[in-house]
Amino acid sequence: MTSSAFLPVITSAQLASAYSYAAYRQLIDELLAADKTTGPQQSAELTDYTRLNVQRMRRLDKTVRLLPAVQSALAALTRSYRWLIITEGWCGDASQIVPVLEAIAQASGGKITTHYLLRDEHPALMDAYLTNGARAIPKLVVLDPATRAEITHWGPRPAPAQKLLLDLKAQGATHEEYAEQVHGWYAHDKTQTTQGELLVLLGQLPQKQEAASQDGEAAS
Repeated sequence: MTSSAFLPVITSAQLASAYSYAAYRQLIDELLAADKTTGPQQSAELTDYTRLNVQRMRRLDKTVRLLPAVQSALAALTRSYRWLIITEGWCGDASQIVPVLEAIAQASGGKITTHYLLRDEHPALMDAYLTNGARAIPKLVVLDPATRAEITHWGPRPAPAQKLLLDLKAQGATHEEYAEQVHGWYAHDKTQTTQGELLVLLGQLPQKQEAASQDGEAAS
């Protein structure tokens, strides 16, 4: 767990520009209607990935069932948090994880609010959360709601999926080969490992509002 000495991760203007989950999904749908996806790079391949990702998200929106332990951890929260989620519509891992993040937030009774930012629109922010030097997404950054300072972060994928991906790349697998195996892992796991890792995160969140956060909104 980390705390960045109450330094804001993003400005209040950046936070205000973030998408809600509904707006994020609507943006993707509107772009797909024009055969486009999010981000500056456009191709038929990325658009096809995005269409598949929308199908995954729709399925998960309907089928995610939170673990009882996750529900108990949410009920035990005594303060509020902002969950900043860095993502893109074409990202396969995001399609498997973002609906789980949103389901947890929706079950928190208002203690967790989600804010979605596109990776390629915020390169400086993304570069503060590289994974092995890469701009891997999705990335969850838990913020103090007053100071916008980082409390902790998670991502881009559960540890077993990350290990599988790295092993496959080391073996020389193509993008299509490792994508198929990693998404097969997600399908078999049925969000259980993702939820388990986020349960650990929930259990480690500070439950007492930091005194310094009361004047944190002055910083931008």
